[in-house]
Parts: sequence; C-alpha cells; structure tokens
Amino acid sequence: MAITGVHALFYSAAPDALRATLRDVMGWQNVDIGGGWLIFRMPPAELGVHPGDAPYHELSFMCDDLDATMAELHAKGIEFRGDVEERRFGRAVTMVLPGDVEVLLYQPSHPTAI
Repeated sequence: MAITGVHALFYSAAPDALRATLRDVMGWQNVDIGGGWLIFRMPPAELGVHPGDAPYHELSFMCDDLDATMAELHAKGIEFRGDVEERRFGRAVTMVLPGDVEVLLYQPSHPTAI
C-alpha cells in the first residue's frame, strides 16, 4: 500500500505559539523544514468512520487518564473549555490551544486500534 502516514494541519492566528506548545508542552519531536516551520511527529493514530449528513472530519487527542492529563497540561498553561463530559465513547473535554484552536481530549472507553 502506498499510504505511509497521515499529515494533519492546524490553522491558528498564533502559529508560533501553537508550534511552541506542541514542541515544549506536548513534548512532540519535530523537524524544522526552514523558516521556523516545524513538522511534528504525532503519537500513534487511529481512524473511525461515522455516518453524517455532510462530509467533514475531526481531530481528537486520546489519553489514558483524563484527569491526570488535564492537570499536567493545565500546569503547563493549557486551558480547557467547559466541563468534562461522559460521552458514548469515553470521558471528554475541549482543550484550547494557542490561537483559540479547539481540540477534543478524551479517555476512550472503547477498544482502541493502537
């Protein structure tokens, strides 16, 4: 198969701050392709397909322990919007990254592919 990975994109009004957060707070390894443009190595991923009335896609971050992950990230300056919710697929909260980029952070209650 020719597909070797997934390249995801965030668009942010604060790209330098978001890159710094992914590098320094998340601790993700990266390559600098020049001019401060960093490409990050992400954790293992999985892809689900859901029914929908219109095509769209989402990006969520998974963790093993939502409370501990939130506490660690909050101590490093990450804010969260709303309360933790119990959802069909696990416990979830909206994480707010620089530039007001919202990402769902969740602790899955379902079997994962990773």
